Amino acid sequence: MFTLAEVASLNDIQPTYRILKPWWDVFMDYLAVVMLMVAIFAGTMQLTKDQVVCLPVLQSTVNSKAQPGTSGKADFTTVETTTGQGEEASMRTFSFGSAPTVTPDVPLSRATSSQYEPTESGQELKKEQKDSSGRKTNLDFQQYVFINQMCYHLALPWYSKYFPYLVLIHTIILIVSSNFWFKYPKTCSKIEHFVSILGKCFESPWTTKALSETACEDSEENKQRLTGAQSLPKYVSTSSDEGSPSASTPMITKSGFKFSADKPMIEVPSVTILDKKDGEQAKALFEKVRKFRAHVEDSDLIYKLYVGQTVIKTVKFIFILGYTANFVNTISFEHICNPKVEHLIGYTQFECTHNMAYMLKKLLISYISLICVYGFICLYTLFWLFRIPLKEYSFEKVREESSFSDIPDVKNDFAFLLHMVDQYDQLYSKRFGVFLSEVSENKLREISLNHEWTFEKLRQHVSRNAQDKQELHLFMLSGVPDAVFDLTDLDVLKLELIPEAKIPAKISQMTNLQELHLCHCPAKVEQTAFSFLRDHLRCLHVKFTDVAEIPAWVYLLKNLRELYLIGNLNSENNKMIGLESLRELRHLKILHVKSNLTKIPPNITDVAPHLTKLVIHNDGTKLVVLNSLKKMTNVAELELQNCELERIPHAIFSLSNLQELDLKSNIIRTIEEIISFQHLKRLTCLKLWHNKIVNIPSSITHIKNLESLYLSNNKLESLPAAVFSLQKLRCLDVSYNSIALIPVEIGLLQNLQHFHITGNKVDILPKQLFKCVKLRTLSLGQNCITSIPDKVSQLLQLTHLELKGNCLDRLPATLGQCQLLRKSGLVVEDHLFDALPSEVKEVLNQDTSIPFANGI
Repeated sequence: MFTLAEVASLNDIQPTYRILKPWWDVFMDYLAVVMLMVAIFAGTMQLTKDQVVCLPVLQSTVNSKAQPGTSGKADFTTVETTTGQGEEASMRTFSFGSAPTVTPDVPLSRATSSQYEPTESGQELKKEQKDSSGRKTNLDFQQYVFINQMCYHLALPWYSKYFPYLVLIHTIILIVSSNFWFKYPKTCSKIEHFVSILGKCFESPWTTKALSETACEDSEENKQRLTGAQSLPKYVSTSSDEGSPSASTPMITKSGFKFSADKPMIEVPSVTILDKKDGEQAKALFEKVRKFRAHVEDSDLIYKLYVGQTVIKTVKFIFILGYTANFVNTISFEHICNPKVEHLIGYTQFECTHNMAYMLKKLLISYISLICVYGFICLYTLFWLFRIPLKEYSFEKVREESSFSDIPDVKNDFAFLLHMVDQYDQLYSKRFGVFLSEVSENKLREISLNHEWTFEKLRQHVSRNAQDKQELHLFMLSGVPDAVFDLTDLDVLKLELIPEAKIPAKISQMTNLQELHLCHCPAKVEQTAFSFLRDHLRCLHVKFTDVAEIPAWVYLLKNLRELYLIGNLNSENNKMIGLESLRELRHLKILHVKSNLTKIPPNITDVAPHLTKLVIHNDGTKLVVLNSLKKMTNVAELELQNCELERIPHAIFSLSNLQELDLKSNIIRTIEEIISFQHLKRLTCLKLWHNKIVNIPSSITHIKNLESLYLSNNKLESLPAAVFSLQKLRCLDVSYNSIALIPVEIGLLQNLQHFHITGNKVDILPKQLFKCVKLRTLSLGQNCITSIPDKVSQLLQLTHLELKGNCLDRLPATLGQCQLLRKSGLVVEDHLFDALPSEVKEVLNQDTSIPFANGI
């Protein structure tokens, strides 16, 4: 038999799950417990007291009463009680005629056959009784026990015998059906996770803080108090979302919320102060809620399982009620038993009494009453399940009562769980909704951010960049800390991967700020902040994934000098880009576009008259249409890098003011068009590096004003004499080609200061090279050079000499006569440097600062 504790474990639901059990589930659980007690009580009584008592039906006695004078024979019974030592009283029964004679002192066969023997006189009977002897066996008692047991199974209805066990089985099935959705693996994991998150959201200090503040913000009384807040400005903090603050309402950096001005200061800490640990827990809750919602909203398994188990309980109720009602009347006190054991007992019919019938019938009626109540509750549950769409849940009331108007509606299992929670307490879902709001999350981030990034910590992150400007780089933060805008001496501000960046009016304090970087950071600015940026910002870098991420206010910065756009600007998205608004950038001088353009956007020509430098870096996308370049007559520097250009674009030859041209990383093979550069009188720098140029045409001599020529990383095999006719050439870079010989005409370049021929096949250095006495940089590494002439000492202005990667066995001692050359500028193998004379090494190891300064 089950113990109560063992059966109760079937209904053992964790206390935390009670918030998912509506009143009908709780009520049905109690009903199930009562039914379980009925089953156990009935079963216990049946095991201890259940029995039937049967007596034979004497047919002859009935006949004699019906006809008392028809027979001369009289049936009588003589009862003699004998008491022996240690024995019970026994009863002897004698019958006459058809009545049985039972004598416990003789065997059963004799007692059974005595009914067929003729009767004797009373004297003979007394004599026989007196003379009889034998062992007492109580067979009459055993006969009645035998009949009782047989009639218990034959005469008693089966429902009277098995009713307690059926009730127990039915109750266990109902209990299992009620709580199956808490046990099924695919649902219990979601339910357990939901209950855990819900409890944490309910108890989180951030929930209380957010709801308290929004209630304070939305109350009419608070709005009236805020109207008169100017008399007590020190209690008021203005959020960046509300526009620029007035001079009399300074911002509180630790919070972005508004508070009533005429509230006592005692009440403020309970709302504004949020412990750092609590803030971190709240941030973790936002992430958990977001992931849980994405995981649960995609299915409705919990809803279907709950509906299914409710339907099963309803069907079970109908089944139990249907068959139980038919067996109520079968439980009775009296029963007629007709066992086929006449040869053993001598009787054919017995009348039996069931001593538990009355109690079992009462228990059965109680059970039917309970099951009826249980069934009506199941029907109500089905009505509730189908009355409203439980797979949709709206936070409309929460949105109306708070400022979190962005709380989204949810669906499927997530919605069903919230509906179940509402049956327990609607406050749970209201507090849970706080963690579905992005506005709430942003406010939490703002508080946590300001708590973590104090002014002192930000000051430690300020550094000096290459231009010797104070620079602050903020990376992957939840927002821009308020303390940033207290760094009034900052020159450069870099914001990277900050999706919720907001620039408040406090930026107007940063009077030195002239350069701003927005890397995947679509920052929002207040009106006052925009006015400041429009008047003071000079350089802006915007890096984005999609063109829509570029803030609209970028195109309205009238005093902007430099604009860098890095992101996807292909032809399909060009219509989305606000480059037509670039016409407002009247002072723009430098436009840098790093993208995948197939043509130069025509809208760029709107700012063409102002541009002096245009840079287009493609990612390998072929730049086809370049006609717009003709309108950029004032462009002095033009870079078209990685644009898959096969030839020098003809549109470039119209840029009369062009001074520097960079066509790096294209697929240019021939530069015969270079003769047209003679019309570009101001061209001084030509960069054709990282292409596939095979030879240099002699027409290069027509670019007489050329000062820098970069032809590295091409396929040149020789240098034509025409290159050395460019008398103004100061920098020549032909590194990483296949050049085997340096022409002697190189001595004609008297103004040459930088010569790079690293990574070629040069084996001999001509003496004429050392006539270029103005050389400062000489890169000869990774060639086949076997010796360095002593005439290297003529290069008195040499500061950098690269010789590493050649076939040298020694260095000339005359290197010590190169006054500006030091060890840091000498790139050679260590063993070659160690082989130099000690006095030469001593000269090369001298301090470089003073001689270098004098040389300059």
